[in-house]
Amino acid sequence: MAARLGEVGYLAGESAALVSYLATRLGKPVLVEGPAGVGKTELAKALARATERRLVRLQCYEGLDEAKALYEWNYRKQLLRIQAESDTASWRDVQDDIFGQEFLLERPLMEAISSPEPVVLLIDEIDKTDQEFEAMLLELLSDFQITVPELGRVEARTRPVVVLTSNNTRELTEALKRRCLYLWLDYPEFQHELEIVRLHTPELGEEITRRLVEVVQMVRELDLKKPPSIAESIDWARALLLLGAHDLDQDTFRQTMSVIVKHRADLDVVAERVGVRLAAGASSG
Repeated sequence: MAARLGEVGYLAGESAALVSYLATRLGKPVLVEGPAGVGKTELAKALARATERRLVRLQCYEGLDEAKALYEWNYRKQLLRIQAESDTASWRDVQDDIFGQEFLLERPLMEAISSPEPVVLLIDEIDKTDQEFEAMLLELLSDFQITVPELGRVEARTRPVVVLTSNNTRELTEALKRRCLYLWLDYPEFQHELEIVRLHTPELGEEITRRLVEVVQMVRELDLKKPPSIAESIDWARALLLLGAHDLDQDTFRQTMSVIVKHRADLDVVAERVGVRLAAGASSG
């Protein structure tokens, strides 16, 4: 599994590769928690590419309800059918007719369940929803089915690989966690992040790549509102490559650090703490 994920551009650690393997073999959902920007969402995308499955994504947000996540009825189409049959059919006949599959608008959860081809279902940032929404998910995560009052039980044609991500902004319910395999993703260690940056920017020189990762790890040690993500490390490497930089000195750092630092207060802290260390390193060199 680690090799297959690597082939599609995701360098998984041992725990991530193991949980991904178990998810595909056991058919269990995976809950992936960790800070923002450590590759949780990208793991689900890579898993879809590695297993040659279509990705179905539900982006969670505060106030997300069943109509946006599961399904809703096409009211305009139903109204047209009622008007068309009002003179020739009884209400009971029309009622049975308008609550059929052709009037159902599938949202991501229903789409994943009813898909004839196997999919990877990504439920992204589940911690942004409330406990009521979590409770609604339990039937799907346990039995891979959804109950529609007007149609009855809709069972999965093929069992999807389900990945739920959380930035750990609130505690999820035990009922949800009990149904999932668990993976904690943290910021990678130096060597792992170095390999990730090399994979995405192989043209960047070895020395500046190592220096870049050293600086990113240094920045993450500071008390910032938002530490730089792995994606931002890659963006920074691509920016330096585009600018033709051969060394990460104090001037280059100050000019480009906004690629990895995204808050005004953080810019001052990083410029002072890291910039001074870079200057001191250059002087000693």
